[in-house]
Amino acid sequence: MSTVTGQSRSKRRVRWIGAAIVLVAAVAGGITLAVAGEETTTTIKVVTVAVDRGEVTLDVATTGTVEPATTRSLAFATGGTVASVAVRAGNKVEAGDQLAVLDKTDATEDVTGAREKLADAQARLADAGDNAAAATASATACAVATPTAAPVVAAGQPSAPVVAAATTAATPCATRGFPNTGSDQVLSAEQAVNNAVVQLEKAAEALAGTVIKAPIAGTVVSIAGSVGDQVKAGSTFIGLADTYDMQVSADFPEADAGSLAKGQTGTVTLADSDESYDAKVVQVDPVGTSDGTLVRYGVLLAFTDAPSELLVGQSAQVQVRTGEVTAAIRVPSTAVHDVAGESGTVLVRGGEGSVERTVTVGLRGDQYTEITDGLTEGELVVRSW
Repeated sequence: MSTVTGQSRSKRRVRWIGAAIVLVAAVAGGITLAVAGEETTTTIKVVTVAVDRGEVTLDVATTGTVEPATTRSLAFATGGTVASVAVRAGNKVEAGDQLAVLDKTDATEDVTGAREKLADAQARLADAGDNAAAATASATACAVATPTAAPVVAAGQPSAPVVAAATTAATPCATRGFPNTGSDQVLSAEQAVNNAVVQLEKAAEALAGTVIKAPIAGTVVSIAGSVGDQVKAGSTFIGLADTYDMQVSADFPEADAGSLAKGQTGTVTLADSDESYDAKVVQVDPVGTSDGTLVRYGVLLAFTDAPSELLVGQSAQVQVRTGEVTAAIRVPSTAVHDVAGESGTVLVRGGEGSVERTVTVGLRGDQYTEITDGLTEGELVVRSW
């Protein structure tokens, strides 16, 4: 009795092991398995789409930073001690606003001294002119009054007294105190006046250089000193950004940069905002920079209509349209396989199934691919295969 029971248990164990092996084989091989008289089958649904006509676009995207289109580095034209600073970083200013001033004491004294020297030189020039005029008048009078030759002596009269009288009349012209040097005095005086004018102009420029004024309307972004500091002429003291004309600076990887060009349109989406703004590419750097693993190219985009209250350094999402075809015969890009150059393959769906067909490919966009030959509008192709 126990022997029969043991044999039945062994047979049941063998049947369960055999069933498990068949089940594993069925799953691994993807075959149809019949269990308890029921058959399970897996059907793959083929999704087709009609070839249509429409727009094919290609965009490249990256992140960027908002920055001013123009930044000015402002400096004093002369050195000195900072007397006052009228602004601080973040202040908005208008063109012509006074931003900072140096101590003007020395510069003002220099202008005063230069003016006095000019006045003195002008007075000397006037005196030299008077002297030259007097000398010219005296020389003219002497030329008229002085005989050019001795008079003819009458026959029988002594000649010596007449010659002596002519000599005596000419002598006073040479001793009137107006030597013929008037033109030299005037020339020297004119040179002194010209030099004094140049010195006054330099002193006035130095005085004007003690003040920094805003050359454009914008926002103060940096100040390099404070009241009491000593500054050098030409050393940047205030950074001024033209925040009324903002742009976006972005870096694109080398793979995308090759398709970028000045004049292309794009969109800019500011951080923490869902609103996009139209922009245009105004510059593409001709030389890229490498971080050791990837070469990137800088691109500048100008807002078509910049929003108000943009922040310098604000981050943004940048998207540039590098390709666009309107009214193109198109299919979803997932429907085109084995693309090599201008050739690709699609599965055309017909009454008896799907047939591969070679087509000519145009622009490969983000969602659609342009088909320039091989398909007609309305044909069905497999959407993804």
